[in-house]
Amino acid sequence: MAITRFGISLDRELLKNFDRLIARKGYTNRSEAIRDLIRDSLVQDEWEGGNKETIGTITIVYAHDTKELTEVLTDLQHHFYTSIVSTLHVHLDEHNCLEVLVVKGKGKDVKKIADRLIGTRGVKHGKLTVTTTGKELL
Repeated sequence: MAITRFGISLDRELLKNFDRLIARKGYTNRSEAIRDLIRDSLVQDEWEGGNKETIGTITIVYAHDTKELTEVLTDLQHHFYTSIVSTLHVHLDEHNCLEVLVVKGKGKDVKKIADRLIGTRGVKHGKLTVTTTGKELL
């Protein structure tokens, strides 16, 4: 892999704020931090395109005693079984559960699954976290 050097012009205050941020996050140099920012933008663009193979997690917290909720969530997961790679179920207390689903597929399809699960009555909170398969990132 060939490395290309290039310059960036930044306002002094913006650079100071960036240096504080990357120090707090543990980066050893600006180049690594900038590479991660670029990768993050490329991953976001991959998702927004909607047609590339992507991967992510859907995290939901719900009250398991909500009428028929468990059955609805299970039915939805069975309906989308080709996109759901794995699930993790955690009992948070006597009333609340957390589920994490690892999902893989076209970005638009994964977003549809997340919206259906998160929008289910009784789900208290949900979040889709997107990432990449890494095939196109260096």
